[in-house]
Amino acid sequence: MVRVHGGFANRMYRLDTDQGSFAVKELNLADRRWTYRVEDVFRFERAAFAAGIPMPEPISTGPDTLVHRWVEGEKVPEAPVSAAYAFEIGEILARIHALDVAWTEVSSEDPTPRDWPELAARAAATGQPWAGELASHVETFLAIAHFVDTCERPGPVVLTHKDIQPWNLLARQGRPVVLDWELSGMLDLSGELGSTALSLAKGPGFDDIRPAVFRSVLDGYVAGGGALPPSGPSWFAYMIGGWLGHTRWNILRCLAGVEANTGPELALSQRSARNGVRGLPDLFGRLPELEALLG
Repeated sequence: MVRVHGGFANRMYRLDTDQGSFAVKELNLADRRWTYRVEDVFRFERAAFAAGIPMPEPISTGPDTLVHRWVEGEKVPEAPVSAAYAFEIGEILARIHALDVAWTEVSSEDPTPRDWPELAARAAATGQPWAGELASHVETFLAIAHFVDTCERPGPVVLTHKDIQPWNLLARQGRPVVLDWELSGMLDLSGELGSTALSLAKGPGFDDIRPAVFRSVLDGYVAGGGALPPSGPSWFAYMIGGWLGHTRWNILRCLAGVEANTGPELALSQRSARNGVRGLPDLFGRLPELEALLG
């Protein structure tokens, strides 16, 4: 097997055999932020693949390993996609949400951690390169945590991928292929649509958001048979909460200061922590501007 670098949470390998090529994912179970529902996700993937969703064929699953057939395609850069690509993603989401797959509800998530003052102090004490920026934004991070916990979600709740971002997509002959389904589960529809549409309509920051691309995702969703939920801040609460949790997780890995033998390398955790410390306050401050994208 040959290591394929770049994963934000797990480690990936390519395995070439006389029966074809396969993507073998080694799941990071050492410090996951949630319980991974192996069998449920695999059943959902199989149903999506059987329904013709463009994705790698799921082959097998184990306690700490996922195997899919390897798919060739072009990586999707973190930049606004074409309107046609965005429209097709919207259609794909509508088809995913229409799947009839049993999924056992789980209890509500724990409150968002509020230990940002402590994390800032530990970052300063250990000389983290982003410690000063974190310290200057502690109150903002506390406000973000409050927003994530208190923002009203209008529903409906759907079984979905939950993480359709540029780094989880390929372009094959210009058309989407959806990768990395292990976050799949129940999610408020507005959060899924807002996260997906915004991620495909912008570059690495928030200075180049293409409203037409954002709208194309929603138009594709309606064309695929979906109905849009009411407008409001809930469209961005899931994205903000997910990035907040990812940032905190990487900060904790950086504070440990050791190269773990699973999950992302320490250098990647440093980059993710820095990007979150800088980007989250900017994203949170732009909520009114983002809501305007909903028309």
